[in-house]
Amino acid sequence: MPLDPDPRPTINLVDPELYRSGDPLRQWRWLRAHAPVYRHPATDLPGFWALTRYDDVRAAYRDAATFSSAKGILLRPAGHGEDPGGGRTLALTDPPRHRQLRNLVDSWFAVRAMRNLEPKLEKITQTVVDRALELGTCDFVADIAGRVPLYVICDMMGIPKSDWELLYGLTSQAFGAGDAAIQRIAHLQIMAYFDDLRTTKARRPGEDLVSVLATAEIDGVRLPADDVILNCDNLLVGGTENTRIAASGGMLALLRHPDQWAMLAADPDLLPTAVDEVLRWTSTATHIVRTVTRPVEIRGTTVAAGELVTLWLPSANRDEEVFADPDRFDVARKPNRHLALGFGEHFCVGNILARVELRLLYQELLRRSVRIELADEPTLLRSIVVNGPERMPVHLHG
Repeated sequence: MPLDPDPRPTINLVDPELYRSGDPLRQWRWLRAHAPVYRHPATDLPGFWALTRYDDVRAAYRDAATFSSAKGILLRPAGHGEDPGGGRTLALTDPPRHRQLRNLVDSWFAVRAMRNLEPKLEKITQTVVDRALELGTCDFVADIAGRVPLYVICDMMGIPKSDWELLYGLTSQAFGAGDAAIQRIAHLQIMAYFDDLRTTKARRPGEDLVSVLATAEIDGVRLPADDVILNCDNLLVGGTENTRIAASGGMLALLRHPDQWAMLAADPDLLPTAVDEVLRWTSTATHIVRTVTRPVEIRGTTVAAGELVTLWLPSANRDEEVFADPDRFDVARKPNRHLALGFGEHFCVGNILARVELRLLYQELLRRSVRIELADEPTLLRSIVVNGPERMPVHLHG
């Protein structure tokens, strides 16, 4: 008998080591072909349904009434209880509350706002690249990709420049793949920082995002202090974490596909399409959770109310039915209707900002003809939440 060309791998999507040293693409590829609506057994995490095909993930994003965000958007051990931000933050609310919160900050991330902000973003990017070139050898993740979005969102939030490095250190500890106790302490310090900043901005508001939240009213009621703090934390994480990893993962892809970097050097007008290909290729948010509010049928399988459904974005963005030659990195790819930034009601509020940050970073490296070489093999994140480089040592030659 001929061998099965695609034998069934062991399916365990919640093993963090899979994303550091394993082959998650193989598991997703098999699931797309054989079990696109897959019942994943419980581990220390609850059992859930895994959606791996583009059309199913997109449909779930579109139907916020059936696929709710309000109880949390990440898998959590049952003993941890529900996410404390559930029903309170931009990411963890359903309509109409989601729209009310989004309306508070939408204008800050609109096209016109980004156009006005771009000169400042260029200056921040230049400063970061200057510093990295002076170092010569550095960690692309920590010294370049992490600093650009962190400095930008700190500026937008009205965080004093003298505190930017403090926040950089705390976010690196809180959202890195290190010791859980260190992560928790750092996260509590971030929340305490925003509590103090919220108090200051409520008394003396300025032209910044924290002032907007600290003085906001919805239906005539002031946003509760805890909600302000949680949304500040949400903006800080959303404004830094995925862009940092996407910028690093994108650079790694460009280093491993030097012909694509050469194409960008020859035709910088390709940068906008290159950025979308980086977003598709990296798909840094590994999974997103939704809680089903009413029985729903997906590809003939009935999912009951109250069950968890997970959307595996890297798999959706490699779906052979949607993307031609999906395992090819192509900076000129068109069309490119990826879901890396979400879709529908929860389309990332900072999607334009993320694209601008990525474009300006690669543009600055190209403009200066910076030659980048891997100094050592990158270390990938050991996480089921975000995927991509944790450390990426490089040599820079100006």
